[in-house]
Amino acid sequence: MYDTLINLPSNDWDIFYWATGVRETPTEFDNEIMNMLKEHVKNKDREARLKQPDLSVVEPTASSSQDCTEQGNTSAETIDSGSNENQDKLTAFQKAKIERNRQRALLLREARLQAHPYKRTDTVGNSVVIIQNSKLIDTGGGFLIDENDLNEEQSKPVNIVQDPAPILIPERPHCLLCQEPLHDSFLFRSFSYAVCDSCRDDDEKHQLITRTDAKQEYLLKDCDLDMREPILRFILRKNPHNPRWGDMKLYLHLQVKKRALEVWETMEKIEEQHNLREDKRKKTKVKKFNKEVKALRMAVRSSVYIKQTASHEHVFGAEVFDEEKDFYYRSCGTCDYKQVYEKM
Repeated sequence: MYDTLINLPSNDWDIFYWATGVRETPTEFDNEIMNMLKEHVKNKDREARLKQPDLSVVEPTASSSQDCTEQGNTSAETIDSGSNENQDKLTAFQKAKIERNRQRALLLREARLQAHPYKRTDTVGNSVVIIQNSKLIDTGGGFLIDENDLNEEQSKPVNIVQDPAPILIPERPHCLLCQEPLHDSFLFRSFSYAVCDSCRDDDEKHQLITRTDAKQEYLLKDCDLDMREPILRFILRKNPHNPRWGDMKLYLHLQVKKRALEVWETMEKIEEQHNLREDKRKKTKVKKFNKEVKALRMAVRSSVYIKQTASHEHVFGAEVFDEEKDFYYRSCGTCDYKQVYEKM
């Protein structure tokens, strides 16, 4: 038990109790154990001093023998004092704590190496790529961003959207339905439409419409919604089909219908344009279907169809002079092509 306390000073009872596990704090202890510990430490110190090498083995000259002896004695004394000072500075408890912390640090480093065995330490240095004297930043996701563009994007002022201030009493508009002054209205705040919240009807009169539906139903273009004065206001909402898609723009249906009447004048013209586009869409669909059927028949009954490899050559007839328009023209006999020209 006492071999573990060789390097302890004889008066360090805290370390003695901590090492032996008798108790945590020195309160009462046995005098016999204390005397045995003192005697054991003294014997170990005496053996350590006897085992130190003698620095005055080489015989000095007569003139310098006394100086060498004094230097050897002083060096031995400094070594003994240094060892005693180191022993006084670091106790066994402190040494054990240092060793425990060192082992813990080694375990942490091994665990970090096992978790990231191939971790690169030069990611910051390789994040900038120089191509044709221009610095490009590697995002790590397959994209290279110009450094100037990135700086310009970061230097742009941030647009912080805040709720508008409450309407002042002299400037409060009146509701279009109940003629009461507006205090706080969602339609007026979002779309500049003076209707109070109590008269608001989201199901019929004041329902919202998406940008795509507005363009399809009223045949409006982007310029009609974004550039024609006054510009229609809208609110942004997350896309219900997929939140990762672009935000959904919602317009007030009444304002969109009013804008459509400004563009097309009447609803009958909008309906007529719908019919024309529907007929054109049907003709295109039938033409595409006939073309696919013809290609299928040619693939199945290739012997019936003669494939023409050469390009078409026009066979023009006699030229005709148009006196009203003052030009000549001639038509192809095998197709509907008409060639128009003038003579100098």
